[in-house]
This record gives sequence, C-alpha cells and structure tokens, in this order.
Amino acid sequence: MKVCYFGSYLKDYPRHRIIIDGLKQNGVDVVEVTSNAMILWRYPILFWKFFKVKNFDIIIVGEASNYVQPLALLCKFLSGKPLIFDTFVSLYDTNKDRNILQNPLISKLFYYLDKFNCRFSDIVLQDTYESSKYFIETFGLSESKFRRLVIGAEDKIFYPKKFTRMDGKFKVLFYGTYIPLHGIQYILQAAKLLEEYDDIEFQLIGNGQTFNEMQMLKEELKLSNLFFMDSVPYMDLPKYISDANICLGIFGGTVKSMRVIPTKVYQILAMGKPLVTGDSKGVRELLISGKNSLLCDMANPKSLAECILLLKNDEVLCEKISSGGFNLFKSELSPYYIGKLMLSFIKELI
Repeated sequence: MKVCYFGSYLKDYPRHRIIIDGLKQNGVDVVEVTSNAMILWRYPILFWKFFKVKNFDIIIVGEASNYVQPLALLCKFLSGKPLIFDTFVSLYDTNKDRNILQNPLISKLFYYLDKFNCRFSDIVLQDTYESSKYFIETFGLSESKFRRLVIGAEDKIFYPKKFTRMDGKFKVLFYGTYIPLHGIQYILQAAKLLEEYDDIEFQLIGNGQTFNEMQMLKEELKLSNLFFMDSVPYMDLPKYISDANICLGIFGGTVKSMRVIPTKVYQILAMGKPLVTGDSKGVRELLISGKNSLLCDMANPKSLAECILLLKNDEVLCEKISSGGFNLFKSELSPYYIGKLMLSFIKELI
C-alpha cells in the first residue's frame, strides 16, 4: 500500500512525523509531497510534485495544510483517489480563540474555507470527539465523515529517563507557546498561593502571544518561586521534562481549551511523568484523574495549587499516575498504534 502524504506542513512538526512513522511501522509506503514556498508558488509546485508520484492508493493531507486543501481536492478529483484530511485545527476557530484578525470578512472567509475543505474530503481527522462535534455543529457537516486520531508522541525522543534531583527543590514544569487556552495566568496565581513552600519551584519554558503580559503579572504578584525561560530546541525538551517532579498541561478554560488535548500531554505521558492538567470533556476522553493524571478545575488557581501540593506530599500517588500514564501511552498512544489506526481508516476507503 502506498500513501501520498500531501500539504504545506512543516516536515519536522511532530504530528506528521508520528503519523508517517506509524504508517511505515505498519508496512505502508509513504511518499511526501510538500512545499513551504511563497503562497503564489506553492500551488504550482505541489501540483507538479503530485503528478510525479506513481501508483499510490490514497491522499492524506497533513495538518496545517488548510490553505492548500482546495488543491488537494482538485488532485483527488483528477486522480480518482480517496482523500483523508487531517484538519486538526479550524482556521475560523483559531482566529477567534487567539483574537488575531477580528475582521468579519476574514472570519467569514475562514469559515467557508473550513467548511469546503471538510465537506469534500472522504474522511476528516480530529484528535478528540469533542473537536469533531465542534466541526459537525459549526459547519453543518456529516458525523459519519469524522474519525478520531490522537496526537501521540515520538517514543524515540520522549521516553522515561533516570531522574535524580540534587537541589532539594520540587520542580513544577510548564512549556508551551503562551496562547490564551494555556491559561498561564492561573499557573502564576497558583505559584503565588504556594509561595510559603520554599522548596516548590515553577519553571515556565517558551514564548508567544501572552508572554509579555505574564512577565508583568509576575512582577505584580512579586513571585520569587517562578522562573521564565525562553523556548528550547525540540530535541532538548525531554531533558527538562525529566528534570521536573511534575509537569503541567493547560488551564485556560476557554471554549477551545475544553475540547482539545495538547501535544505536551502525550509527551509527558510518554516520559512517565506525573501530569496535572485542566479538567474538560476533551481530556476525559483520554485521562482518568487519580489513575494516569491529576485533573484540576479549569481557570482555577486554587484547584491547581491543591493538586500540586497533593502530589508533593504523596509519593505513592505520584508513582501511581506516572506509571498509569506511561502504560496508557504504550498501549494506545505510540506511533505504532496511531499508524495502525490510520491504516484502518485507509482500508475503509480503498
């Protein structure tokens, strides 16, 4: 079986590497057709590359290729091959959630592009059932078109490593891109509630939309137990995860945060680290509080602080959710199992 993996995605983005690696582990031949050229050149380059691929069975359009999905649909029509669209995010919803381009005309354009891209695909992938539900209800799409394919993590990069803290600190780690759904302000407020515990230390890695605002909040709260660090190379992330006692997910409480499971959750599970993240319908599709994670109330610094303190004082619980999370990853979330599930979707169409 041969897959044409198509799009304008970044080749080193984990979502694509996990799917491609998983398909290859399940005996599928994958040929990538991708371009990040300027938008005016992207369509002709992709079109030319596509028609050089011979004897393939199906087109998979990689996540973050929303703008070239119309071309992929044309290629589907001309080749007569079925198409799976890994939409993963909605341009319309992302623009609203991050409050970027609040122009009614642009918003409407994004809306109809999302609707068109999904409407004419044979299968549309989402990472949670809640995200699929959003697409179905918002764009008036058929439920039968959607399949869930979790994000997972690269198990050749993220795996349990030996951990020994020598400084006596209980380190709480967050890393991310500082978008609103992360709810980083609630992490800072939780740090303030825990400032009486001299051995608890927060480390926040990353940069992005709300970073300057969070720096100002740190000064306002006069936090001495929380430290910012700029983004680190992707391959260095496991070192920082390994060095932490517990790792944090998202806490924003936005509409979108209630239906998504961020990539970092899977990476933390893969490394066998205790995970604390906000409770939501989306995350409950995967996680059970007290078994493979600890879930706190969204947008609630007191609830987050209580979870951190509980894990600090209960080594047995820490070990229980660490091993539970790692076992969940091994059994359902590794690239092999994601590739196996993707292969089952492919077989539905060919």
